[in-house]
Amino acid sequence: MTVAQPSLTLSADFDSGNIQVIDASDPSNVRLAMRPDSKSAHFQWFHFKADGLQLGQPHRFSLENAGQSAYNSAWSGYNAAASYDQKTWFRVPSHYDGKALSFELVPTEGQVWFAYFEPYSRERHEWLIAQAVGKAGLELIAVGKSIEGRDLPLLRRGDGAEGKRKLWIIAQQHPGEHMAEWFMEGVVERLQQADDAELNGLLAEADLYLVPNMNPDGAFHGHLRTNAMGKDLNRAWQDSSAEHTPEVFFVQQQMAKYGVDLFLDAHGDEEIPHVFTAACEGNPSYTSRIAGLEQQFRDLLCQQTADFQTRHGYPKSAPGQANMTLAANAVGDKYDCLSLTLEMPFKDHDDAPNAITGWSGERSKQLGKDVLSVLANMVKDLR
Repeated sequence: MTVAQPSLTLSADFDSGNIQVIDASDPSNVRLAMRPDSKSAHFQWFHFKADGLQLGQPHRFSLENAGQSAYNSAWSGYNAAASYDQKTWFRVPSHYDGKALSFELVPTEGQVWFAYFEPYSRERHEWLIAQAVGKAGLELIAVGKSIEGRDLPLLRRGDGAEGKRKLWIIAQQHPGEHMAEWFMEGVVERLQQADDAELNGLLAEADLYLVPNMNPDGAFHGHLRTNAMGKDLNRAWQDSSAEHTPEVFFVQQQMAKYGVDLFLDAHGDEEIPHVFTAACEGNPSYTSRIAGLEQQFRDLLCQQTADFQTRHGYPKSAPGQANMTLAANAVGDKYDCLSLTLEMPFKDHDDAPNAITGWSGERSKQLGKDVLSVLANMVKDLR
């Protein structure tokens, strides 16, 4: 008796899905391509489901346009993320030959999901907002709208009382950087701890303003870099508009209403296998006070966790030569405040590696909790 093997099927018609199938007839050589962002040539994010896997047999998947992606040098040293249940994610050995990124799996289950990084779904986002309001004491004080009408919640922990510091954290301006909303989940999770003395000290001095996902349309559509209009939100802080970049426009309006004493913009970096910050040294308004606060933040975070370091990162901008379209530069300049971009890796943190998960959602969450400790220890020095 001959038992027919199930045929391999691939799909990406779901939240944050992105793949184009070239040829899936041979499980040992599945040929694929990544789809560009809408109205943009950027691409690098992928997320797809493979069903009908033959247990115990090697399956090889090849992203044939990896060499033309936005950050093609980032594939060196990178391993793809995989999951059998969309809950537990692990890394699979991957190889980049200068043109294609290939990865192989001998499956133990009949279906598997692959992604550039552990995805943060819209469903989980809605759950996070409910947790924030229902369990973490946050108030939904305003709701913006994306290009396609998705909600953009602004949450506040605090009462807005006069004299309290106003600390802003936003995440996932670049929609493929899902580690950024995992980071925000860590922040919200720690805010649920009523007996956290360090946290309570912070909240006595400051209100927290959180935007967990700045780019819900791009995240839903499986974009790497842009919103539904093909706009890079982190290049829109000098010319935002309700028509093309309503996400930034909304947050800028709210900042003008409430004020800003600290700004932290959570991102992911494709190329650099480290956690690091980028600062405002190129801003025309840069002062020794801001430089001191930047150093204090970095020193405290280094003391708090081995998952942060200061040796690797972006080249420093020359004095007066900052790109003022970036959120951290624009906000730091406008409000004369400590303003940082916090970058997490898509790969791993080479100073504290994890061979099974690489950098992960769980590690991103812990970093969010650790950052709250840093803010607690420097909040009185911000002004």
